[in-house]
Amino acid sequence: MTQSFIPLDECPIQIEDDRTGMSVETLKRAFADNLFYLQGKYESFAAAYDYYAALAYTIRDRILSRWLETNKTYLEKKPKIVCYLSAEFLMGRHLGNSLINLHVYERVRQAVEESGLNLDELLEQEPDPGLGNGGLGRLAACFLDSLATLEIPAIGYGIRYEFGIFHQMIQGGWQAEVPDKWLRFGNPWEIARPEQSVEVKYGGYTEAYHDDKGNYRVRWIPTTTVIGIPYDTPVPGYDTNTVNPLRLWRAEASDDFNFEAFNTGNYDGAVAEKMRSETISKVLYPNDNTPQGKQLRLEQQFFFVSCSLQDILRTHLIRHKSLSNLHEGAAIQLNDTHPAVAIAEMMRLLMDVHGIEWDVAWRLTQNTFAYTNHTLMPEALEKWSVELFAKVLPRHLEIIYEINRRFIEDVERWYPGDNQLIGRLSLIDETGGKYVRMANLACVGSHAINGVAALHTELLKQDTLRDFYKIWPEKFFNKTNGVTPRRWVLLSNPKLADLYNSKIGEGWLKDLDQLRKIETYLDDPGFCQQWRQIKLDNKQRLADYIWQHNGIAVDPHSLFDIQVKRIHEYKRQHLCVLNIITLYNRIKANPNIDVVPRTFIFGGKAAPGYLMAKLVIKLVNAVAEIVNSDPDVRGRLKVIFLANFNASLGQRIYPAADLSEQISTAGKEASGTGNMKFAMNGAMTIGTLDGANIEIREEAGPENFFLFGLTAQEVYQMKAQGYNPRDYYNNNPELKAVIDRITSGYFSHGDQEMFKPLIDSLMNQDQYMLFADYQAYVECQEQVGQAFQNQSKWTRMSILNAVRMAKFSSDRTIKEYCEQIWNVKPVKIAMDEYDQRAAVLNADSQVKS
Repeated sequence: MTQSFIPLDECPIQIEDDRTGMSVETLKRAFADNLFYLQGKYESFAAAYDYYAALAYTIRDRILSRWLETNKTYLEKKPKIVCYLSAEFLMGRHLGNSLINLHVYERVRQAVEESGLNLDELLEQEPDPGLGNGGLGRLAACFLDSLATLEIPAIGYGIRYEFGIFHQMIQGGWQAEVPDKWLRFGNPWEIARPEQSVEVKYGGYTEAYHDDKGNYRVRWIPTTTVIGIPYDTPVPGYDTNTVNPLRLWRAEASDDFNFEAFNTGNYDGAVAEKMRSETISKVLYPNDNTPQGKQLRLEQQFFFVSCSLQDILRTHLIRHKSLSNLHEGAAIQLNDTHPAVAIAEMMRLLMDVHGIEWDVAWRLTQNTFAYTNHTLMPEALEKWSVELFAKVLPRHLEIIYEINRRFIEDVERWYPGDNQLIGRLSLIDETGGKYVRMANLACVGSHAINGVAALHTELLKQDTLRDFYKIWPEKFFNKTNGVTPRRWVLLSNPKLADLYNSKIGEGWLKDLDQLRKIETYLDDPGFCQQWRQIKLDNKQRLADYIWQHNGIAVDPHSLFDIQVKRIHEYKRQHLCVLNIITLYNRIKANPNIDVVPRTFIFGGKAAPGYLMAKLVIKLVNAVAEIVNSDPDVRGRLKVIFLANFNASLGQRIYPAADLSEQISTAGKEASGTGNMKFAMNGAMTIGTLDGANIEIREEAGPENFFLFGLTAQEVYQMKAQGYNPRDYYNNNPELKAVIDRITSGYFSHGDQEMFKPLIDSLMNQDQYMLFADYQAYVECQEQVGQAFQNQSKWTRMSILNAVRMAKFSSDRTIKEYCEQIWNVKPVKIAMDEYDQRAAVLNADSQVKS
């Protein structure tokens, strides 16, 4: 019998590729295939993680086709590419975010359920990589999301830490740190690129020589060489085909195994070099309280900077064949001072490796780099001892000295005789030992310097970087931070997103200004009731989590008063504790007093070496132990500390908050991004005029913001006049009663020494002005309680906070960077329809070796 075939272009059946198809049936088939072929499991042997991994590979396949097309388009069109250098990337979980960005969330849910599984349970299987410490890393992740969504060619560069920031446990009320083993089961989202590995050098010495053209050159002879291996993770944009990479570098020894040592019985020595080299990418932010810790931090920073710059130059030469237009092909952004050594490394690579003369190399470097400052805290403006720099990076120290010599010559010419100005601007601090000032290096080597909130930028100009602003005012910009509404509203608060969609459509997800249309529903009783119900549902979800993890029942109808962020004295978590004890003291004095029921929720990690911050955590838990069990309180106050705060836990917390605590000392917080996430989800803010709080208040309206405390200027003036915290202690009976209750050992089982370091600091220095702001804070909290009792008014305030936050979308921030600093344009990525005839290899003879 003869069988006839229908040509493919005449076939009436629509064929979907199992790797890229989006129908429920195709997704189910791909899911099953990946469980079998990639995880190597039958259903009867598969664990929950196996199902998660199979689903992750299924979704990654659908991203890969877009990613490859993005790479191909960039290679063909040669656009300028944003290269974002950051020591931290807190990406959060990938699967849920990828589902929403690909518009397949509900289809995947159906496919998973029809396969007999629960999508929510699979989402919980994904580790949340702790590759960051807080806002810095989460901002970088939001920026990558916005860059892809806005179709901006970009790549993120960082370190693939084997262990991220520690996993926090609470033991006896104290923080305990255990390793964050996020890679123990592998990572289905990353692709290793060992063929693009680079060498990174350390130590040794330099020697001068003349090349064959008679030009003066310097050769670096290192004592150690480490291999940097790149791992790429795709970052898809929302409702677009653009997929940009996050490239993280892992350190590996150039010589993994010493056979000679092994054969002589020195088994430890046989792998010593491997262990030492791999330490570089082992842990995020090793404790730098020791000389060894300081050296490792410097080695870490140089490692990812050198890897990344070598990669940038390699990629540029593939596209453009010459480095003479480097600044037209790449915009390199330094995310804070951690990658500032990139200025010296770029000069080394351009001069020593590529043979470019100093003046040309310096012009290319300055025109390519831009620097974001994230802090006003002097201790966070990194300095490295010249002795350590000479030991680890001898060639770079020479380059920094030469940059400094030429820079100081310019300053002397511009401001003759001003030696104090020269001393402050110098890249070398000689006021007490010799140190390399990394922020100064970043300022000198970049064409743009930006702060991350309006107040922060002004304080940089007036104080922290005032001398650089004096000589280069044209370099300074403000770029107020933002967060992505895709993760922090659509993924975190799907019921709220559905409510928005039902009223104004989905356009707000790429244009947050459209949420202003929701204001027309402010007086709609049905809408307002839906709003309250969504908030209550989110609070119940968080209450369930608290019961599961803390064993404490909380009332979702109480006011959820939340402060989750890195634990630091300037963020003043302990000011919130002082207010809790104030309320507790009032109840103890009169158990029948009228108190608005509140649940105080804290979360955040203290740096392992920051003992005072750890004591704050202990104080929160000690107060919780007493307050939560006191029969006089009758459940009207509850205090909760949620362990191991991270991006995924934030997705539960932000939608559930009634009140967002943003109470840092004015003039200390650069911007903050948690404040934006809370407000986008309808929480009211109680806060000082600090960081982005000022702009949030402007956008939401002063009447929808609970303001208290000294301004930054008043803080400076009070300190200049001689601030004495004991005056406040002696003259405020409630404050005195609070402090006395702590010092009495009431919250520490009679141990009067436990909290003494914290109390002594407050009584004798109070660097962050808690006592000065205490009364204003307590009174403002009373206003919060009164407002919460009027639910119709509170709902109105909540809605206005949420729908007026367009300014704080990271899309807006990225657009401003593109237009004013990077000079980068969007590139559209077009995808071809699936064609089965093209689903075969057609390699030419130019196979890459």
